[in-house]
Formats: sequence, structure tokens, C-alpha cells
Amino acid sequence: MDEDTRYQAVSSRDARFDGEFFFAVRTTGIYCRPSCPAVTPQRKNVTFFPTAAAAQGHGFRACRRCRPDAVPGSAEWNVRADVVGRAMRMIGDGVVDREGVPGLAGRLGYSARQVQRQLTAELGAGPVALARAQRAHTARLLLQTTGLPITEIAFASGFASVRQFNDTIRRIYARTPSELRAESGTGTAPRAARAAGVPLRLAHRGPYAAREVFDLLAAEALPRVEDVVGPVGARTYRRTLRLPYGTGLVSVDERSAGPWLEARIHLTDLRDLTTAVQRLRRLFDLDADPYAVAERLGADPRLAARVAARPGVRSPGAADPEEFALRTLLGPREAARLAETHGTALEHTCGGLTHLFPEPAALTSHPVAGPLAAALATGAVRLDPGADRDEAERALLGVPGVTPATAALIRMRALGDPDVVPEAVPDAEAWRPWRSYGLRHLQGWPA
Repeated sequence: MDEDTRYQAVSSRDARFDGEFFFAVRTTGIYCRPSCPAVTPQRKNVTFFPTAAAAQGHGFRACRRCRPDAVPGSAEWNVRADVVGRAMRMIGDGVVDREGVPGLAGRLGYSARQVQRQLTAELGAGPVALARAQRAHTARLLLQTTGLPITEIAFASGFASVRQFNDTIRRIYARTPSELRAESGTGTAPRAARAAGVPLRLAHRGPYAAREVFDLLAAEALPRVEDVVGPVGARTYRRTLRLPYGTGLVSVDERSAGPWLEARIHLTDLRDLTTAVQRLRRLFDLDADPYAVAERLGADPRLAARVAARPGVRSPGAADPEEFALRTLLGPREAARLAETHGTALEHTCGGLTHLFPEPAALTSHPVAGPLAAALATGAVRLDPGADRDEAERALLGVPGVTPATAALIRMRALGDPDVVPEAVPDAEAWRPWRSYGLRHLQGWPA
């Protein structure tokens, strides 16, 4: 999009572009999302930014009306396989918070200076600023929707200290953390109430075909690790998670009253919050651009009627990429057996959710999944959010027992690639870069 087209989107308050770019008003010092309901500023006073971090880096504060930090992520990062796209996926997963910029650069195979230069040149902000913007958004969300103590929120958001947390919130929102909380009317909840978990709204862009997604997750649910409960239309998906600092129990509701999915997250260590949220966003494909997908796929006569009948169809990913890869190779019955016999039992269970799926190192001697488990355990196959998808698929094809169709399915789901067709489909090239979504429409979903 050129700047004139962006300004047209702002003038029409077009929510389709929320998260795809941001605009700032030089006369007010405020930055907004395209759909902001405020009076449209004059074109001469508007500056456009590719990320919220870039706007913040230029001294602009987040708008109080449209909350531009609370938008879905750009679908561009899921499409792109270059260094910038991979870096954005890893920053979203909390790599910079846990390992710093050197850790991010090492995973990408570049120097820290090269990563800084590429991100700044294209996005107007480096990895530290991008991670800081993400922390600030998480903090605001927790301050205004939960009863967690402010000190706990600081560390749950990824900040290294309370002072850093306070300074960042004041700079971005022009208010203290206490003032942000007071505006929402949310006070600090008693410890017993906080045990119910962290409630969150997971924003998405445009229509969302929740029924189809929950049908698929229900059909795939692995006993002891995940389940789907409740009647169709009001179901809840629940599962266990192995996270960098501890474990988690998460739930997501099918029914929604707005452009989001309601979720609740229980963590043994609040520092895992950002990672847990990103895992859910990838699983439910919440950063997709359904408008771009429908425009491309709707032009194919084979799919036009399906696309019109089911707006907002998503291509679900995986909450744990390594787990998904192993389950794909094992099949549902053997995967369920191994979850019970080799999985880690949770100290605090929730209904039928009692175990974490086994780590790859625990399955290296398995007659079927052993070679893949060993490759995952040693790093010969990488499936983390920043993995190079082409390299990962080549590595998978070198593992005994992994067929091209299996490798493609793992690439589509575990790596969240929106442009994969695991099976031969005539003329699927016309669907690029959304072939994964075309396949979902063509195949249909579980009943």
C-alpha cells in the first residue's frame, strides 16, 4: 500500500487494516489504528508506521480511544520466510525477553548488528523496541482486565524490573500503571480469586469461522493432553502446555461477543504469559487476513461458493510444534498411549487434563517416532517459530519414516505456513500465497 491508499483506509475507518499499519498525528503526538473512531486528521499532519514500536520510537503515545496496541498481528509475518518475518515470529514468542538480542541473532544465523540493521531499515524499530512494545501491550491488558498485583504484572509482561516497567508505561501511555488500572475500575483481586487464571481476549481480524476450527480441534484432541467440552456453538478447547519457565493450562471459548476469542490461562510461572498467548494465537490462526484470503481464493470457480458460504475460514497451526510433528508420525492411538506412559504428570490437573505430551528426548528409542524425536532433541530438525521453513522441510525429509506428505503437513501446521499443499491439487498455484486455506476449503472439515 502507498501512503495515499493508507490515508483512504484511515478516512473510511477500515478495520481490515488494523495491525497492518499504524498512523500518527504530529499535532497531537498520538498514534492510532486505521479504524480509530476519532475525527480523521488532515493528511499533512499524518505519518504512517509499519509497527506500533516504530511509532513509539518516534515519541508518539498510544491513542486512548482505539487502543492501537490491542490489534491482531500482521498476517505478513506468517507469509514471509525471510529474516525479518522469522525475527518477528520469534520476538512474538518472547525470545528477546528470554535470551536477549544475541539469542535472537544466534537463532537466525546472523550477527546482532545485522538483525538490528535489517529490522530498523524495514520496520523503523529494532528488536529491543519491538519487544518493549509487546511487553507494554501485555502489561496494559493485564492492568485493565485482571486483578493481578502490579508488581506481578511487571514480570509477567516480560520486564526485567519494576522501574523499567513503570518508565515504559509512562512513556507509551502517558499514565502510570496505577492510573491505567484505575481507568478500568479493576482492583487487585484476592489471591484466591487470582487462582482462577488470567482472563484474556485474543483479538482477530475480520470474520472468524470458529465452528470449523473447534470441529477440527475436537477431532484431533489427544486424551490427557487436550479436550473440547460443551455443546456445539458454546464449546471450550482446553489443553496443557510445556513452556520455557514452567507449565500451563489454557482454555479458549468458541462463543464470542466481539472480534476476539475469550481465553483463560493458568501458569506455574507468570513469565510464560507472552509465550502462552502466542502459542494460542498460532494454534487458532488469529493473525490471518481473511479479506486477502477470500479475495484470492474466491476468484477460483472451484472455491468461490465455498468461500462465500464460510467466511473467515482459518488454517489452524499447533500449540506445540514438536508435539504436533511427533503425533503426526505416531497416529492418534499410539500418541495417546505415549502421553499416558511417557508424558509428564501435572501437579495440578483440570478434569481429564493430567499430562504434558512427552518431550522428544523421551521418545528417541520409539520404533516409529525415534528418528524424528532424536532429530528434534539434537536440533537437527528445528520447528520453533523462527525456523527457516525450507530448511526445516529438507531436514524432515532426511528423517527415516517422514514422507513428503508428512513433511508438508508438519510445515503447514507446526510451522504455520499459509502456503502449503500437502497433497497434489491441480492448479493450486493460483491460490498463492494462501494454498493452505484453499486446501481447507476444498477438503472441508470434520463433521
